[in-house]
Amino acid sequence: MNRQQVVTKGIVLSRTDFAEADRVVTILTPDQGKVRLLAKAVRRPLSKLAGGIELFSVSNITYLKGRGELNTLVSSRLKTHYGNIVNEVNRTMFGYDMLKILNRTTEEAAGEEYFDLLQHMLAALNEPAVDLRLVELVFSIQLLALTGHSPNLQTDSNGKPLTSDQQYLFNYERMAFMPADQGLFGASHIKLLRLAQQGQAPATLQNIKDVEKLLPSTIKLAVQLRRQFLRI
Repeated sequence: MNRQQVVTKGIVLSRTDFAEADRVVTILTPDQGKVRLLAKAVRRPLSKLAGGIELFSVSNITYLKGRGELNTLVSSRLKTHYGNIVNEVNRTMFGYDMLKILNRTTEEAAGEEYFDLLQHMLAALNEPAVDLRLVELVFSIQLLALTGHSPNLQTDSNGKPLTSDQQYLFNYERMAFMPADQGLFGASHIKLLRLAQQGQAPATLQNIKDVEKLLPSTIKLAVQLRRQFLRI
């Protein structure tokens, strides 16, 4: 095998039309990081490459390494397509958001953990019965963990262990909860955040008692933290 030929799998993060019929695609892989590939003539009706670079899919790909940042896609074959995502506009829009967020927050040498996170979240987003808010919660908390911005879910802003009989507010400067008699967060909220941080699947979190009541404040916190540290 040619040393410059790479065989892997990947998820498309972005696609940009190029020249008359080509397209440049940015793909997240488990072992090659994030790569930019030139898909030649892919916009022509009979292109054999087109089916393997669909959005919201995992594909087997082969490419030739280029001299610069741009590589050449040789072959692509669809492995898993999460087609249910596009059946609901809110899921579709959040799917696009995940791709954009990961494209902006990952480096070329992105590790396998980013690929795994995206694949798991696309699979969850593909299940109509799974609450979309839980997908966004897990995605946001997990991405914060991967980028080194996890909130402190063990001790409060004073360094004392979080307790089940105390209400809390969140201190953004200290990245920890602080005791407050009229706090928005209790033990159940913190448990939900801990499970999300540990990587529990959204479908599993959906079985937590009173999760509907816990979601509004926890998802707001997770998204605010994500936007604060990742700027997206």
